[in-house]
Amino acid sequence: MGDRIPIMADGLPKIFHEALGERFEILDWDTSESSDAVTRSVAILSYAHPAADGDLMDRMTRLKVISNHGVGVDHIDLVAAEARGIPVGNTPGCLDAATADMTMALLMASGRNLRIGDSYARSPEFLHYDPSILIGQEITGSTLGIIGMGRIGKEVARRAAGFEMTVLYHNRNRDEAAEAELGVRYATRDELLAESDFVALNCPLTDETTGMIGPAEFETMKPSAFLVNMARGPVVQTDALYTALTTGQIRGAALDVTDPEPLPRDHPLLAVENVIILPHLGSASNRTRERMMNMSIENLEAGLAGEPLPYRIRP
Repeated sequence: MGDRIPIMADGLPKIFHEALGERFEILDWDTSESSDAVTRSVAILSYAHPAADGDLMDRMTRLKVISNHGVGVDHIDLVAAEARGIPVGNTPGCLDAATADMTMALLMASGRNLRIGDSYARSPEFLHYDPSILIGQEITGSTLGIIGMGRIGKEVARRAAGFEMTVLYHNRNRDEAAEAELGVRYATRDELLAESDFVALNCPLTDETTGMIGPAEFETMKPSAFLVNMARGPVVQTDALYTALTTGQIRGAALDVTDPEPLPRDHPLLAVENVIILPHLGSASNRTRERMMNMSIENLEAGLAGEPLPYRIRP
């Protein structure tokens, strides 16, 4: 067997190493000035979203391809990569269902007080059944507002139909095909926020969506409403969310992502009872993660062979 191909990767699990086999030499993520990985690697396999900017690309003089394990690429400077002729691949489509499932799971968990109820049921205070406590928001027949009617947003709408929910959506552009297919209704962002019992964020992180949900948006939402963030942490202004949850501007929230991620262990949001916080589990199902791995390896191998990436993303 010839020399192994050096690639730089961050925190790959055992299954990834097994799938890559002995053809590759996997170098730990190290971007320091004296890094052997930077000097030698011909590819980046981005697993846990480390930042890859133009400066790093310039220092990786042998770099041929960046393969991202996941759809979101806000941690990779796509413009810089394009300017340097470095193709970037991601894993579109394969995680839509799993992420939509988690959106609905968080929606239901927050609306029906699962976190608070679980804590109470384990506490010494729970000594008898009391039907007057922890009355939640009925899911069936309520109004769901989806910000981001892309592939994932459409999957969320399909699931919401099973609960007979009224579904509003907001996109930069109206999607009349989705309206016809899914029975959803376009709304301005303020209309959606004002009318929805649940607001689901399923949009990408862009300059336009960064900090999109802040003090004014929480003021617009119903005091009885819940926010579900399945997008990226910076879409929501964390300080404003803390204020909204602790002053009754909204009833609750459920977050798969935070800003920063993870939150510092002493962050006040961690002590707030009416918020569910997960460690970024949107795509964390067995079938989805296996498909993501396979797609990212396909992109990696195509780029190293000088062939078009099967799942290339451009700025």
